Amino acid sequence: MTQPPNQQPPQGGFGAPQEPPPGSPQPPQTPPAPQTPPPAQPGYGHPQTPGQAPGQAPGYGYPQQPGQQPGPYGQQPGPYGQQPGPYGQPTQPGYGYPQQQYPGAPAPGGPGGPGGPGGGNLFKRKPALVIGAAATALLLIGAGVYLATSGGGDDKKPVVQKSDDLKPSGSPSVDEGNGDGRQTDDDLNAGRQKGEAKVLWLQKNDVDLPRNGSDVYGPWVVGDTIVKGMYRTVAGYSVADGKLVWKLKLPADLCAAPSQPTTDGKIVIGVKNGTTEKADCADLQMIDLNTGKAGWKKSIKKNGIWDMMSDISLTISGDTVAVGRTGNSNGFRVSDGEELFGNQPGSCQPFAFAGGPKLIAASSCRTDDVNNPQHQIQELDPVTGKPRWTYRIKRGSEIDRVYSVSPLVVSLKKDKSWSILALKENGSFRSGVVSDKGDKFAPDCGNAFAIFGKSLDGCTGVAADANTFYMSTAPDSGGITDTNKVVAFDLNTGRSKWKAAAPAGRVVKPLRMEGGNVLLYVLAGYNKGGGIATLAPTGGTVQMLLKHPVSTSEIENSFYNTKIAYADGRSFILSGRVSARNDQEELEKKTIMAFGN
Repeated sequence: MTQPPNQQPPQGGFGAPQEPPPGSPQPPQTPPAPQTPPPAQPGYGHPQTPGQAPGQAPGYGYPQQPGQQPGPYGQQPGPYGQQPGPYGQPTQPGYGYPQQQYPGAPAPGGPGGPGGPGGGNLFKRKPALVIGAAATALLLIGAGVYLATSGGGDDKKPVVQKSDDLKPSGSPSVDEGNGDGRQTDDDLNAGRQKGEAKVLWLQKNDVDLPRNGSDVYGPWVVGDTIVKGMYRTVAGYSVADGKLVWKLKLPADLCAAPSQPTTDGKIVIGVKNGTTEKADCADLQMIDLNTGKAGWKKSIKKNGIWDMMSDISLTISGDTVAVGRTGNSNGFRVSDGEELFGNQPGSCQPFAFAGGPKLIAASSCRTDDVNNPQHQIQELDPVTGKPRWTYRIKRGSEIDRVYSVSPLVVSLKKDKSWSILALKENGSFRSGVVSDKGDKFAPDCGNAFAIFGKSLDGCTGVAADANTFYMSTAPDSGGITDTNKVVAFDLNTGRSKWKAAAPAGRVVKPLRMEGGNVLLYVLAGYNKGGGIATLAPTGGTVQMLLKHPVSTSEIENSFYNTKIAYADGRSFILSGRVSARNDQEELEKKTIMAFGN
């Protein structure tokens, strides 16, 4: 086990929701035990006049007046429980355990929230839940400000080396694989029952890690290869049998990666520019995930004395990788590394991006009060970086995560409150999501934490199609076993359309849309295997696609901060972080488990 320190991901999330304006409906209060909520403060989400220019009447997310019934736009939702299995320690409040809040908005649960700091696996962390209030109150009528607008590196080549000759160097080196993926020899299908999927393979850790372990980046499924990155290694494994296809050794720590590659399997990762504690996440390395071959490498040019003081985030849209960080941003062409754009003119600069079919930027504008930020969200031309439109968020609210790029669904936070905003394709206001009384939510946006910079996309527990936003509730442990449901919201009104219960005694979370249906992961439970399922866009009953064996449910439950991938009828369970107390235990850590029929 190597010794360079690596800090553990922080816990906890954003804090308490705020109170509504005078005259809002007064649902019964249910104090969030065990922590006593702080005194009521002005709330978040008071209806305003839409479409105001800067300096005029406030729009979406304007703070309410104090003294009213708390409603649900509360603590950032986070994962469901961090213990190795779902029935470990009792639920405890995270940082900033939320108060009740203003009626109507979704009540999230748990530290880290809709992607807030400390957010982790949807089912593997301790939640702090908020009770939603009556849906009879309007969430938000107002609509922010809609502004329609027209819209040097290191050239050392990577060295290909034999598998027994790999050593850290200034450039990546690739091992083309000998089939050794550190698989287990156990017969994992011995107890498989009729109708259950097969365990295709189970892999143990094959990376020598620093003292405190390492986060896992990915997975990315490209053709017949599943790829993950960890510490100073990026490796591809056969989806069919788990054998090592290739392994790329990095000269320093992997420190940033986008949630998805290009359509042809290229990716750009962030690598630290040294191996000391003073090193910055400032080097970009392109990798072809099909072959494991490293392409171009560039160092991000520092723009001013304060640049690179925060973490960076990476997002891919088309052939562009966007690099976000506090006060500065860049766009590079993935195929050849050419810089496409830098900072925008003016006082507002992107700090993070969401990608895929569109390039969405979260921007922060200079203000005279650091405690009263001004954010705006934009769609950028991925080739030029020029805004196609700009939507200005009400002063004081901050863009937290992007749950969907198309349609555009955005998570906002203000102090200790949370809200969800939907925008139209042209960037104008569409709706604000309104939840029903008692519903609690916990989107999972991973454990990526940055003081200032962070990725906007990559959340699970949420999905969206053209007119509907789907979000799973936090588990209800009122019965013998935990269970939850999926709530569908009409994006044109923000109101809930229907609710679909998980199978009895089970917990589900949306992963994405698949073939017009909502693709779900079904959490493994005590003596219950997990699985992959679908839910029709009209609701109804959850339909199992892949039922994981009961006989391996204990192993499936043991994965920490679980990551889920599903492709071509196969499901993959990965640990989101790997750590151990000693070298021997480190090598026994299970890192990937694959299922299929």
